[in-house]
Amino acid sequence: MPSKMQQRYLLGAAVAGVAAAIRLMRRNMHVPPQPLPSDFPVTPKDVVDAAKRVKPHVHRTPVLTCSGLDELAGRSLKFKCEVFQRTGSFKIRGATNAALQAPENAPLVTHSSGNHAQALALAARSTGREAHVVMPRTAPQVKRQAVEGYGAHITLCEPTNAARAEAASKKTEEVSGYFVHPSNEPRVISGQGSVAVEFLEQCSSLDALVVPVGGGGLIGGIAVYAKWKRPSLKIIGAEPSNVDDAYRSKQKGELVGHDDADSVADGLKTLLGSNTWPIVRDLVDEIITVDEASIKKATALVWGRMKLCIEPSAGVGVACVLSEAFRAKYPAAEYPTVGVVLCGGNLDLAKASAKLFA
Repeated sequence: MPSKMQQRYLLGAAVAGVAAAIRLMRRNMHVPPQPLPSDFPVTPKDVVDAAKRVKPHVHRTPVLTCSGLDELAGRSLKFKCEVFQRTGSFKIRGATNAALQAPENAPLVTHSSGNHAQALALAARSTGREAHVVMPRTAPQVKRQAVEGYGAHITLCEPTNAARAEAASKKTEEVSGYFVHPSNEPRVISGQGSVAVEFLEQCSSLDALVVPVGGGGLIGGIAVYAKWKRPSLKIIGAEPSNVDDAYRSKQKGELVGHDDADSVADGLKTLLGSNTWPIVRDLVDEIITVDEASIKKATALVWGRMKLCIEPSAGVGVACVLSEAFRAKYPAAEYPTVGVVLCGGNLDLAKASAKLFA
């Protein structure tokens, strides 16, 4: 007969097993689609349709793990590696979905610091169109070269959101083009949501999902699909504290902007828009901000431990899941498995190395 100590151990193990089984049942419980607020620009069906539409044109990116980062986080981390995506980021998903539905023969126009620019340039080439891209003069040279390599015409502007928008508007009128916003275009949001379609097929045991936030297209598409497919799944946005418009918008309950501040995560300096804000407001559980030092450290950790050359914008999600704020709000005992989207890997290696390892 087991001793009292053994009985207590067996009882504890049984209770833990039942709790784990209940968590698994809740995760896999399918709730029929619920009506979304009228100001939502996309639906779960839009995301599902987009995933099917872009499937022949994009990679199904792998989900990787790292025992070293698991130890640092105190839980199991699953990394969705969009760093391996065509053009080096998730952006090809939304750009392709938009290009495939754009008016026939219309030139495609956008503004972007780099990743969406490359994606739209390739999507335009794939659909036999011209592409015109407005880029800030401070955009990394490696991104500018890639955009030109895909055949797009580049117009440089001052590194402010207002300057980008004004230059893109002028170019659209000049070429009679079809403007594809990097994040606020509904077809882009739907295409980015295909990340969640894949991720939840690859990892059915996620308790929370951490997504970097800039303009909100990625987290918007992910949230629409994931909250429909798995309502209990926590969706957490990760944002640089230097450019924290999403965090402050959530806190205030209304859309706010930010000054044109700088961040090593240059891909996340854009603002939430009229289409992405309602989704972030209603479906994203929380925005957690991280400082520049934490972003650099997390990016370097992934370079060193996982041997993945992510850009700092992707490092923001890693910094979030390793932060004290995340640990306090989402303890490992309740959220043992967390997904992190490594959104891209386009960067100037020489400059990035100098910043990260100085």
